[in-house]
Amino acid sequence: MSTPAPSFEQAIEITAQWLRLWEEGELSDEVLADRIAELVASRDGARGFFVVSLAGDSPLMDRLPEALVMQLRAAGDGVVDLTVRNLAMSTAMAMHHQRAGDMAQQAGSKRVTSRCTELLRLLEPKSVKTRLEQLLEAVEHTRGEDVAFLNRWGYDEEQKQAITASIEAIAET
Repeated sequence: MSTPAPSFEQAIEITAQWLRLWEEGELSDEVLADRIAELVASRDGARGFFVVSLAGDSPLMDRLPEALVMQLRAAGDGVVDLTVRNLAMSTAMAMHHQRAGDMAQQAGSKRVTSRCTELLRLLEPKSVKTRLEQLLEAVEHTRGEDVAFLNRWGYDEEQKQAITASIEAIAET
């Protein structure tokens, strides 16, 4: 009998606990990767994982263990989609915080953008390319499924240009 997928809130709590145990040496890279694989199998689980791992202070996303990269790659398009969306949102928010003069928040958003960029370079290349092209189509030509996503957040032209630059940076090594 399988356990039900965690809610978004539960996934946040679980991820924070696991990352703390990992940082303290209580969880190996492999065990952490296996647990995260189970978590990211559901959309809410993946969302909760990324909220904590991308925006938090844990060094996990700054030095991704190979075992975790393999599990995130295996998780497929859902992980790619959320990472691309986080790339767009963090890029736009960095500009928002810069305009507001909030350098601390801007630095946090830039860290999320950097982490997303590095993760996208490690995920399945064809899937990443396809997903980034979809976002770019919405940003540059107002076409495709991501138009609603961009409109929901109310990104302006300057923010969209920054998102385009972040997308283009993925291809640079």
